Amino acid sequence: MICRLTSQTLMVLIMVMMVSLSGSLFSALPTPAHAILPEEQLTNPADEARARALANELRCLTCQNQTVDDSNSDFAITIRSIIREQITNGKSDDDILNYLRQRYGDYILFSPPFNRMTMVLWLTPIIVLILGLGIIIWTRPRLASVIDDRKIK
Repeated sequence: MICRLTSQTLMVLIMVMMVSLSGSLFSALPTPAHAILPEEQLTNPADEARARALANELRCLTCQNQTVDDSNSDFAITIRSIIREQITNGKSDDDILNYLRQRYGDYILFSPPFNRMTMVLWLTPIIVLILGLGIIIWTRPRLASVIDDRKIK
């Protein structure tokens, strides 16, 4: 059985790809955080802003698709308290992030670094996009000839 792509099928595939890409783009938009408890906040507004910025860079390992700043899980509350404690102890942002990476791994970062362990994570979307475009370009001339053959008959 030979599977032939019609122009309608091709358009549906393109629309599905566009919708899935747009969904991933919109999910990256910042959302307001409501999970911070009043007793967690630091008295210094600059330190609090710094703690919130760091918490926005970290993934809640319980919720997995929320930042530590947005989550109200016990894990997120613990991480926020570690961040605030280290800020009050005078640690830099890099020191805090390195401490959390050593303790929980790169997965805690929402934007993991590009290294040999995360190469597949970063390159898979690009490879899938190139393969999809290649399939479309490769099947397009065949699709045109099938349509022309149908018009002749």
